[in-house]
Amino acid sequence: MNKIIFTEEFCQPEKLHPFTLTRQLQDIRVGILTIREKWEKMLGLPSFDKKEDDYKDLSRAVDVDAVIGKYDCFMIHGNVLPSPSLVKAIRLLKNGECIATLDGYNIAYRFSRKQMTDKHRIRVSRVVSFKEAIQTIQYPWDIIRLNDQAIREDFKLLTARRKSQPISRTNKVIKPGQVFIEKGASVEHCIINASTGPVYIGKEASIMEGCLIRGPFAMGEKSCLKMGTKIYGATTLGPGCVGGGEIKNAVLFGYSNKAHEGYLGDAVIGEWCNLGAGTSNSNLKNNASPVKVWTPEGEVVAGPKCGVMMGDYSRTAINTSINTGTVIGVSCNVFGNGLTPKFIPSFSWGSEGLSRYRFEKAVTDIEGWKKLKGTVISADEKMILQNIFEKF
Repeated sequence: MNKIIFTEEFCQPEKLHPFTLTRQLQDIRVGILTIREKWEKMLGLPSFDKKEDDYKDLSRAVDVDAVIGKYDCFMIHGNVLPSPSLVKAIRLLKNGECIATLDGYNIAYRFSRKQMTDKHRIRVSRVVSFKEAIQTIQYPWDIIRLNDQAIREDFKLLTARRKSQPISRTNKVIKPGQVFIEKGASVEHCIINASTGPVYIGKEASIMEGCLIRGPFAMGEKSCLKMGTKIYGATTLGPGCVGGGEIKNAVLFGYSNKAHEGYLGDAVIGEWCNLGAGTSNSNLKNNASPVKVWTPEGEVVAGPKCGVMMGDYSRTAINTSINTGTVIGVSCNVFGNGLTPKFIPSFSWGSEGLSRYRFEKAVTDIEGWKKLKGTVISADEKMILQNIFEKF
């Protein structure tokens, strides 16, 4: 069978700190689906990851020459979002050809064993220039910048030629044709405005009474909105998430909780995070100047608005006030008085003085949070966390 092989080469995944500390680029969620899930559905092929010889080489990681076999492979940069026209162009590629952006960057290849010149080299015979703009994720705030468009594209992909579950009459809905409810989801006594964008509600998801939702909005399987939640688009709750209070233009990757009152805006929250009751983030400076955000290469201007970028397994205490454009690393326990620092390194304990989280204690706490959602920490997760603890 033909296959997709994702590569991070030339994509500079370090710019997407902290989210690429714990995952490959292609496993970032933007819209309803992850980048990997989009490509797999649109090309109808299984995917693998090109071995990068680092701690994130897990079960999907492969040596290209070892898996090529008698079939063809599509090698695609992991930070590229598919579109129908781009997928069509990739399908038309012949072996040995690649697609280049208008800026001259090669982003997708088709090849067979004949094009393998050695273990790490592919012979390219022709470069096809793609004439349309290509959407890529370069920095964490690109996730929220592209989330509106991505929800709309994923909504079309997931609902084409399918019928939504009936919308209960207890709800007030504007443009019900743009609302899709999967099997087992519960939505009662809510106001949903899909005139501003589609609304997708995943399998066995629950929207409790009194919720106010403006699309585009997506919530994954078994996620939940608590009573009276206010949602502004473009917002995504991944699978197993809990939402509450006020959420605007935010992406929660999966299994994370923002369950209580407080504001979350222009923000990206990783997996297995928890925002304590009353936690709020600033997304706009009080002088309305551009927001600068910490990156491994120095501060970068993210735009006029940017909230918090929180890595996997991190948590805040009740009433935490998160500064504008704050980056919180992996497995942090954030608490303290006043506004948080603009950058909180991985495995930080507190936010004033920033002492170090003990690794064994961090793992034990993660196990406790996972138990609440009926799962356990895996050996791969522990290995990844150990590497982050030692190297970052």
